[in-house]
Amino acid sequence: MQAAFLDISSLGPQDLDLAPLEAAVDSLTFYDHTPPEQVVERLQGADLVMVNKVVLSADVLQQLPNLKHIVIAATGANNIDLDVARKRGISVQNCQAYGVDSVAQHTLMLILTLTTRLLDYRQAIQAGAWSQSPHFCLLDFPVESLAGKTLGIVGYGELGQAVGRLAEAFGMQICVAARPGQANINGRIPLAELLPQVDILTLHCPLTPATKDLIGAAELQAMRQSALLINCARGGIVNEEALLNALINNHIAGAAMDVLTVEPPPADHPLLQYQDNNLILTPHSAWASRKARQTIVQQLAQNITSLASEQPQFLLS
Repeated sequence: MQAAFLDISSLGPQDLDLAPLEAAVDSLTFYDHTPPEQVVERLQGADLVMVNKVVLSADVLQQLPNLKHIVIAATGANNIDLDVARKRGISVQNCQAYGVDSVAQHTLMLILTLTTRLLDYRQAIQAGAWSQSPHFCLLDFPVESLAGKTLGIVGYGELGQAVGRLAEAFGMQICVAARPGQANINGRIPLAELLPQVDILTLHCPLTPATKDLIGAAELQAMRQSALLINCARGGIVNEEALLNALINNHIAGAAMDVLTVEPPPADHPLLQYQDNNLILTPHSAWASRKARQTIVQQLAQNITSLASEQPQFLLS
């Protein structure tokens, strides 16, 4: 089997063992990054392609008569034209649940950074405020305890549940939202009812037509002024213009975003220009612990070897 990985650098491979991938195929060519105009050229003669975010559109797939298998180094498959792949008999597999622990700990890190005012205190110390304090400590910024706070979770799959377990270890109360179009089962609360109740809202749902702009101006105004918003799900679930206005006008106390609608964002993105410490941006890195990335490598290799079985692993098409 002749294979190519078109964007291996998106996995940060320097600290990974890629031997399982090389062992799973006869020949494997790694490309750090592949621009759109080089995709077809690099896949000429390939039986299998591995991609993370490289787009395999209908037009691209129709120019690759030898391609039989697509293996995605991620869960989302929105960069693949699944309908065309299915019509052309091309199998498509993804990776699943590789970053649950990584995303859950990142979510709690963001919550703790905001509630302990870590960035404010770091900035104050660097400016000499602690050295000039008449007391042994510096208490310029109110610190909140998580114990007794209410955490609202939107998206209660493996990720949402993992975040919930960590939050409960800090003594938080958990409320689970019923998303639009979702039945109010197992005690889930309609989002409109949940928003005014929570001290912190954290998002772990997929981006779909039903969840696009799920958190907009009306939802942010419905939250408490002391509330925090965390998004480690997908850009587009939070309306970024509405979020910026909510922060500027103190409709909520703070927010942390690991994802934006356009990634990478342009340098003049309004949220990148916002300078107050009540907004934290991380570069879509919540998933990316070394353990999680090595798990992706293992799953990619397992997906490929499972193609010889009657039931290939994680088959989407």
